[in-house]
Amino acid sequence: MAENQTSFRPSEEKRRILLVDDEVINQEILQMMLRDTYEVVPALTGKEALDILHEQYEILNLVLLDLNLPDIHGLEVLWEMKNDSRYARIPVIVMTADSDAEVECLTLGAIDFIPKPYPRQEVVLARVRRTIELSEDRDILHWTERDRLTGLYNKDFFCRYAVQLDARHKDYPTDAILLNVNHFHTINERYGKKYGDELLREIGQKALEFVEEAGGIACRSEADNFLLYCPSREDYASLLEKVSVRMPGSGNGEGENRVRIRMGVYAGVDKELDVEQRFDRAKSAADTVKGNFTKNIAVYDDSLHDREMLEQQLIEDFPAALREKQFDVYFQPKFDVRPEKPVMCSAEALVRWKHPKLGMISPGIFIPLFENNGLIFQLDCYVWTEAAGRIRDWKERLGITLPVSVNVSRVDMYEPGLVDLLRELCEQNGLHDGELLLEVTESAYTGNSEQIVEKVRQLREIGFRIEMDDFGSGYSSLNMLSTLPIDALKLDMQFIRNAFKEKKDTRLLEMMIRLAETFRVPVIAEGVETAEQVAALKEMGCDIIQGYYFSRPLPGADFETFMLENRPAGGDCFRPKEG
Repeated sequence: MAENQTSFRPSEEKRRILLVDDEVINQEILQMMLRDTYEVVPALTGKEALDILHEQYEILNLVLLDLNLPDIHGLEVLWEMKNDSRYARIPVIVMTADSDAEVECLTLGAIDFIPKPYPRQEVVLARVRRTIELSEDRDILHWTERDRLTGLYNKDFFCRYAVQLDARHKDYPTDAILLNVNHFHTINERYGKKYGDELLREIGQKALEFVEEAGGIACRSEADNFLLYCPSREDYASLLEKVSVRMPGSGNGEGENRVRIRMGVYAGVDKELDVEQRFDRAKSAADTVKGNFTKNIAVYDDSLHDREMLEQQLIEDFPAALREKQFDVYFQPKFDVRPEKPVMCSAEALVRWKHPKLGMISPGIFIPLFENNGLIFQLDCYVWTEAAGRIRDWKERLGITLPVSVNVSRVDMYEPGLVDLLRELCEQNGLHDGELLLEVTESAYTGNSEQIVEKVRQLREIGFRIEMDDFGSGYSSLNMLSTLPIDALKLDMQFIRNAFKEKKDTRLLEMMIRLAETFRVPVIAEGVETAEQVAALKEMGCDIIQGYYFSRPLPGADFETFMLENRPAGGDCFRPKEG
């Protein structure tokens, strides 16, 4: 059982000793020896001693215990103390003239003995002082290796003991398990930090009970994450049920509200890997069920391992890929469908990676990866620079001015120098307002929305046009949308596809377009593939269309040919809708 946290008092305060002896003369002798150095709390019976322990266990530093008490034997007091974890940190010195009782007392947790009749005061004080000092040193060591909130091991000591567990059980298959409390920050905000702490303690206690049955260990690694290391077992569902404790106000019926916990398991770990790597694999498994409301448990397998190896290679290869220009910027045109004949009005810059060994790598693989590990800003800067250079080149060499939109990720929006960087990029390439367009995803406006909105306002103030990308993916409230500084809404590609499935239902799509009309901003539909879709979208009031119907994304040279064949009309395709 996880032990309670101990608060260490300043050294100048007197340590408190519980003196248990039914002989008044013995009480007086010992109190006379101890009172100048210690605060003595007397008890004449075993029951009185246990009552004082119950009330003062957090501030007691030592128990001096006589065995021959009038109500219960001193050995019973020792037994009660041994079986209650609250008293585990309090050392006991037994006072007895019976040397035969020493072995049994030691078995029940006694630390030392003072013989009767009592030795000189100096001897008694020396034994008391040494016992208290050793106990406090042990407490300090205990809380050095423990998480103070839950009493479980902290991560450093957990990893050390995991190695020791391997050494003792070399041939036993062992599992690394990670538990994460879903939306714990929301629980803290709703019920308060005190409740959140109690919740973590309860989860930690139940996790510890589970692994101790199998001879394993547990720790709280950080915040709302727990690590478990134990001999392999298959009852993961029972572990999840055990640690999914009830929330406040829950009943005991089927409808009770329980904390949602996701679990990642790396079963039968490779003991050649260091402990951190084993739990990285458990975390990778847990991440696959993040946000999944139907599945809470995932087991690490070969496919996850292959993906991890690929991702690690891509991260390692990224610096060389930038230097060697392995990233190609493709362009996909956007057509204004408001005129009778659609005209090309802009394009989107899209990045592709032609890896020298792996070939073409899908942006669906490397873009989320770089967003998660912080490399996306470097990649986006590369794309912005390439796109700005292309716009300038087309103007100077072909006499064509075609606005190009580039993606600005949520990570980019937190870069302190973003506004200056984009302004300088346009100045260096002689670009005017509205020639380099910025696409900011709808999801970027959530979370710390005030900071994002302020950054967008700054960009618009210096002439940039902003498209809200992936609109309809479900993040924005209508109230929030009415206050956002944007110049166009770009409908989510999946949203378009779903509307035109076999059982076509475009009602929600029509509502989105009417909503944009309310805010007098043009609507861009992405992922449009058929003439039927183009006609339907135009009928609904959609302004600009992008998709395979007009062209797939093209490399720079191919796009230039396409552009010459479909000369842009010029003008401002982001002009506000008429009221």
